[in-house]
Amino acid sequence: MIGADAMIKCLESEGVTTVYGYPGVAICPFYNSILDSEIRTILVRTEQNAAHAASGEARVTGEVGVCAVTSGPGATNLITGIATAFADSIPMVCITGQVKSELLGSDVFQEADITGAVESFVKYSYLVKDAEDIPRIFKEAFYIANSGRKGPVLIDVPIDIQNAVVKNFKYPDEVNIRAYKPTIKGHSVQIKKVIKELQKAKKPIICAGGGVHLSEAVSGLREFAHKHRIPVVSTMMGIGVMPTEDPMYFGMVGNNGKAYANRAMNESDLLVMVGVRVADRAIAQPDLITTNKTLVHIDVDPAEIGKNVEPSIPLVGDARHIFDDIAKEDFKCEHEEWIRTLEGYRETMVQKRDPNPNYVDPAAFITMLSNEMKEDAVYVADVGQNQIWSCNYHIVKEGRFLTSGGMGTMGYSIPAAMGAKRGDMDRQVIAVCGDGSFQMSMMELATIMQHRIPVKIIVMKNNYLGMVREFQHYTYKDNYSVVDIKEGTPDLEKLAAAYDIPFIKVENMSHAQDKIKEFLAQDETMLMECLVDPMDLVK
Repeated sequence: MIGADAMIKCLESEGVTTVYGYPGVAICPFYNSILDSEIRTILVRTEQNAAHAASGEARVTGEVGVCAVTSGPGATNLITGIATAFADSIPMVCITGQVKSELLGSDVFQEADITGAVESFVKYSYLVKDAEDIPRIFKEAFYIANSGRKGPVLIDVPIDIQNAVVKNFKYPDEVNIRAYKPTIKGHSVQIKKVIKELQKAKKPIICAGGGVHLSEAVSGLREFAHKHRIPVVSTMMGIGVMPTEDPMYFGMVGNNGKAYANRAMNESDLLVMVGVRVADRAIAQPDLITTNKTLVHIDVDPAEIGKNVEPSIPLVGDARHIFDDIAKEDFKCEHEEWIRTLEGYRETMVQKRDPNPNYVDPAAFITMLSNEMKEDAVYVADVGQNQIWSCNYHIVKEGRFLTSGGMGTMGYSIPAAMGAKRGDMDRQVIAVCGDGSFQMSMMELATIMQHRIPVKIIVMKNNYLGMVREFQHYTYKDNYSVVDIKEGTPDLEKLAAAYDIPFIKVENMSHAQDKIKEFLAQDETMLMECLVDPMDLVK
């Protein structure tokens, strides 16, 4: 057995079924060994998308996503995908090939210090120096990636290490890292403090973030909210913790969230934040969530608690375990008047839109699409105006809503949707993007067709980088700079034909319902183009 064989054995021991990547000389031993494995390899068309695809699979399955690329530009191209996963705490193991160990530091062909380059946005990174260490390193990497606050781990393997003989291969049964002991159970004293505050509160609210999904605490949170009649709002990454039409859910908070959701959070007397980073996009003014209220912050990462706002009651631990512990306690709350107040806000503070009838109204279209989608469908939103329309108008039933929240990486939706579909081939998966973000990953249409991954793709076409244009509209009084993409944008119908992908065009809302039904009728790859008013806004 050589090092490359050992790497594959490690992946098999972890139950990995798919590796997304792009080969090169420095990672060829790995890709040669994987031919003797049942692990499926997916050849993406650019390395960044290998990370996005691994991210999409990880988010749907709850397992660690895996990608593998070569050294130099292969590794550096992967960086944006790694940073995107780190910002949203997605568990991934990213394998990079490297030049020969003896040449490290010599600036030889396709050498890049990738462990140094990614230091600020990985949970941990390894440079493998001895092939005998491969089993231990892989075991640790998977454990680190998928425990505590989850995130990407990088393993850099020089080509000579991949080719070196491994004399004693034994995959470890357990991990014991002295300096890494994530807290899982919440402190019982702090839990009792939270319960005491819940009993006193007249206007409590839960703000749920992406950490609820990552800890698989969705059912626990729903049971808690319904049993004690506590309203719930979410951050962008927390969308889907409650079904959109659940009476106890009051929408997304933040700069682009629902006005009534922000008002509910600001007027509460007890705010329970679960799996939330308290970052600027969701909480623009931290002072508002601490004034005249008790703030409880629950997070598995102690570094997040108190980083941006000081809580009244910090509670470190995994959300799923904490909700399990709270469920064992017998207590009652009373705040029906508060719920009626919030219901009134939800009815009266609805955003008004005045769509152009000559185009597709993205708000109405996304709602119409949502109603036709399957109960457990996966909706992957890209970044830009399409993301905000999706956040505010997509109706989550029992499915998932995926997007790049923390990094806001354009081009995320198509490769992430590929990974999500590969993670669960029985689920309906739809990627929604703008014409700008589509052109950042449209090369993956080739991957989708080569590997027969039936993903539905919708392009909201307005011939602008819409979110930046809208910012320039407000900030620079319509003095637009470098946002017009009409010239040079491909004919999407011809592009679809080039890849042998069925195509549907929606010009306005008159036949939108019928075309959505046609679009969703079969589980096959299809591209839909929706013409949107270039001057439409995200409100």
